[in-house]
Amino acid sequence: MKLSVIIVNYNVKYFLEQCLLSVRKALAGLQGEVFVVDNNSVDSSAEMVREKFPEVVLLENSENVGFARANNMAIRRSKGEYVLLLNPDTVVEDDTFGKIIGFMDSQPQAGALGVKMVDGKGRFLPESKRGLPTPSVAFYKIFGLSRLFPGSRRFGRYHLGYLDRDQIHEVEILSGAFMLIRREALDKVGLLDEAFFMYGEDIDLSYRIIKAGYKNVYFPHTRIIHYKGESTKKSSVNYVRVFYHAMVIFARKHFSSRKAGMFSFLINLAVYFRAFLAILNRFLSAVLLPVMDALMIFLGIFLIKNYWEENMVYLDGGHYPIELVAVAIPAYILIWILSVFLSGGYDRPLRMNRVYLGIFLGTITILVIYSLLPETYRYSRALILLGALWAMIIGTILRYALHLTGIKSFQIKRYTGRRYVIIGEKEEAERVADLLRRSTPDPGFIGLVNVKKEVSSVHGFIGNIRQIKDIIAIYKIEEVIFCAKDISAQEIIDNMTGLHNAQVEYKIAPPESLAIIGSHSINTSGDPYIIDINSVDKPGNRRSKRAFDLLGSFLLLASLPVTVFIVRKPLNFITNCFMVLFGKRSWIGYTAHHQQSAFHLPVIRRGILNPTDIFKNPSFDSQTIDRLNLLYARNFSLVNEFTILYRGFRYLGRK
Repeated sequence: MKLSVIIVNYNVKYFLEQCLLSVRKALAGLQGEVFVVDNNSVDSSAEMVREKFPEVVLLENSENVGFARANNMAIRRSKGEYVLLLNPDTVVEDDTFGKIIGFMDSQPQAGALGVKMVDGKGRFLPESKRGLPTPSVAFYKIFGLSRLFPGSRRFGRYHLGYLDRDQIHEVEILSGAFMLIRREALDKVGLLDEAFFMYGEDIDLSYRIIKAGYKNVYFPHTRIIHYKGESTKKSSVNYVRVFYHAMVIFARKHFSSRKAGMFSFLINLAVYFRAFLAILNRFLSAVLLPVMDALMIFLGIFLIKNYWEENMVYLDGGHYPIELVAVAIPAYILIWILSVFLSGGYDRPLRMNRVYLGIFLGTITILVIYSLLPETYRYSRALILLGALWAMIIGTILRYALHLTGIKSFQIKRYTGRRYVIIGEKEEAERVADLLRRSTPDPGFIGLVNVKKEVSSVHGFIGNIRQIKDIIAIYKIEEVIFCAKDISAQEIIDNMTGLHNAQVEYKIAPPESLAIIGSHSINTSGDPYIIDINSVDKPGNRRSKRAFDLLGSFLLLASLPVTVFIVRKPLNFITNCFMVLFGKRSWIGYTAHHQQSAFHLPVIRRGILNPTDIFKNPSFDSQTIDRLNLLYARNFSLVNEFTILYRGFRYLGRK
């Protein structure tokens, strides 16, 4: 047996599927075996491996035992002359295994090997080659000097930025995302240290291989795509804490007590520093825009108030009561801000329609409360309406001003449909296009690009792969999808790296799969939990739905003298108003039927009305009801909520 490939998986089913497909191709003609160790995933990863990859040896753990221990389980059972540790969120080129084995066979002094890695956008990943994280190297990395001076031999040692990324080099540390190890070296230095639960074990093993007299080699003559931590939020405080804790374990194991102490001090300093920055950034990101809104709205209403009282109300002198400025106006602003928040107006990316909706609903809420107040506290409806208009105007100006700064968290969402090209043969490209239409609402453009050099527009292609740069420019393409069935991983990576300046996103569609995979997203057909759509389960939509329920309950209760003569079962209707008001029910929910739904829908409150109430005298079979529920769940909007409420108004007394 020449090669044993070991993949540890944890809840990245679709990335794993794509990885295994590329491994299957790369193993063609070689004596090899593949192990997948599943660390108790809950996303049906193990079932997928059993169904689609019967040649793979699947080891299933009843708990997440960590990266090192899971790899060791497979290493002990493996028989290959070389062992490859491979992350599940990777794609290898078709000739990768042949090239790396050929090189290692010719270089007996090489104990381990890593390759050139690119991310999901085709950009080189500097962790393809790394230096030993000594205290000085760690210091330069932690405080950003390595990023400021990546080509410096002093400051750039963490990622060895001064070494040519396209040349073979002897390096100190290899990445565990792709680490080929000679069995002879592994037998000599031992397995992965299980004291490292996650992160750091590759650094430890690389260092032990060097200490045993072998060389670690960076081999850039083949490449892999590494989606780089799709199952980990690398910017999170928790990631920083876990990663740097692993570094402390490494330092205590391999450095002198003095060096280890210095290293631990730097690591702890880095953790607290990064945690402080993360908390500060999160706080500023969350409160900056609402605070700016509140201040600018208050300033505008204050000026409007002064003008209104001098020119419209108190022509002979006089002023509004001080309570208007001290209590009423701040209360109005608070209601508007809360309403915008509940409508998703502060979610990222920013959506102007959510802002306008929030101010509109807030204004209605203010007017309803205003009408219930004693005459003494009804200062001016005109100020409320003018204040609402000013809030919309200044909200628009503020957001577009922040959008122009280019800061990612303040970008305004574009509502034009996203523009795609799909690269593949006709049959597979059309299959992927259909999948895209079903999993993406209102795509702006979907063009097919042939992988062959020649192309005929008669067959529905807009060009061939050699013309892809021009196609992206002319058709203003935002996303490129490669059909893995028709184009090799090497060609995919070639195109990604060649187009990385084109400002487009890249996805890969594995054959016979319902997934379209790319960096930070997986679009699939038929599962509302992971379809990238406007699902009712999104936090912003949950807030909007709750705001709709609350406002609806207030308005319906206020209109009782009229609605009791329209709604069937008025006593039940009144009860329902309070049930919804206190969060026990929702005005709109799924249609219930006796058979179990074919879809796993997001959990929401039981509704008074449901999607079938749009139709007059509805009589649907269970399959149609399932589809209506699915459409409601995956295409949530307040317009749909209002439409169902309006059409089913007379049934609001339903139990």
